[in-house]
Amino acid sequence: MIYGLPGYKDEPHALEIKQVKTFFETIDRATCIGIRDYAVYGFMYGLGLRIGEVHTLNLESLDSKKNTLTVTGKGSRRRVLNLSVELGRVLAEYLAIRSHFLNAGKNQALFMSKKGNRLSIRTMEDNFKKIIARSELQAWFKVTCHTLRHCFASHLNDEGVDILVLQSLLGHSTPKSTEIYIHPAMRKVREALENLPGVIYMNHLYESGGVPLKFQSRVKQKSKPMEVIIN
Repeated sequence: MIYGLPGYKDEPHALEIKQVKTFFETIDRATCIGIRDYAVYGFMYGLGLRIGEVHTLNLESLDSKKNTLTVTGKGSRRRVLNLSVELGRVLAEYLAIRSHFLNAGKNQALFMSKKGNRLSIRTMEDNFKKIIARSELQAWFKVTCHTLRHCFASHLNDEGVDILVLQSLLGHSTPKSTEIYIHPAMRKVREALENLPGVIYMNHLYESGGVPLKFQSRVKQKSKPMEVIIN
């Protein structure tokens, strides 16, 4: 389901919060691969990271003392993001089992593949598709890894986060790139319409019986004969 109003040009599509929860609940966290994938996609949704940014993360990208993550985005622009308490727990769970991956001690990549390499973008995309298929999410648009980034931005926008803050979190060079996420949620639109003074007054009248409802009966009118004038 799309967040916001239809008609906005190039507006990104985002899942509802309950759909995002369903997606994460579908991941099997009883396996090392599942714990890793939960962290991978958790970074995409919880921090709004691009798939390429997750791919290039290294162990040194983490600062355990400050509880921050340094991300290198487009144009080699770096940004430092704070890890939430929940995301910190997810990351700690993954780091606890990372040593079970092949070549874990020789590779500085944060996220490892089962073959002992840096987790590839292709694998992240393929695993994402499998999780989506198992979750049976109903969406009229194509859901991809990048959709999680859209969800991150759209959900924060719904909470009233300032555009400059969103720009900083997303790593955009200018606010123009962030503007596509600045739109009213349908929930807020409905609330605004319901709070119109006129609507409130009309609702009060209907509830109190002050406005009787009548249905007009259709009366079939006889058609007049056509007049033909002959000169």
